[in-house]
Amino acid sequence: MTADAARERHEKIRVLVVDDHPVVRQGLRTFLDLQDDITVVGEAHDSASCLAGVAATEPDVVLLDLKMPGGDGVEALHGLRQAGSTARVLVITSFTDPAAVLPAVRAGAAGYVYKDVDPPALAAAIRAVHAGHVLLHPDVARLLAESGPPPEATHLTARELEVLAEVARGRSNREIARALGLAEKTVKTHVSAILTKLGVQDRTQAALYAVRTGLG
Repeated sequence: MTADAARERHEKIRVLVVDDHPVVRQGLRTFLDLQDDITVVGEAHDSASCLAGVAATEPDVVLLDLKMPGGDGVEALHGLRQAGSTARVLVITSFTDPAAVLPAVRAGAAGYVYKDVDPPALAAAIRAVHAGHVLLHPDVARLLAESGPPPEATHLTARELEVLAEVARGRSNREIARALGLAEKTVKTHVSAILTKLGVQDRTQAALYAVRTGLG
């Protein structure tokens, strides 16, 4: 592999497309491969093949259907979390009821879009979740808020709550350090403490907690 090719591979957002309909997968691949900054590295048709595909291709973003035979999207999300995957998951679904996507959000999805989304908006959503943002419809955020804050809220210090709010905005440790006037190493320590106290594995789950408690 040439240096230019290696650089291109690194810079492009690597996407795994997971849907049980071959026509849908092909359509998504065709469109996404036209984007200068996105490349489809693989396809999967159910939960098991999704987990295998993530292990094999190490995508940055998983574009995940919710309803699939042989293991649905929520099952796949739980599997990815248990496997320690760092891939960001963007759910693409035909369900319009916010309650239908709530289990996926709680399982670690960084956001969701509907299957009738305009192609440019889909590409923008992939870029957004890859950048660390959480994409939630206001109705889903409301449902999360109505479920009430979990008891872990009392375990976070005032400074950790400030850092968590910044994490929910999709900011990096360096950006948080600049915003709060802290050393980047100190922010990293706070983030680690937050993940431990909340019992979550990554920043996405922490950001979802912030949305749920009204911090985000």
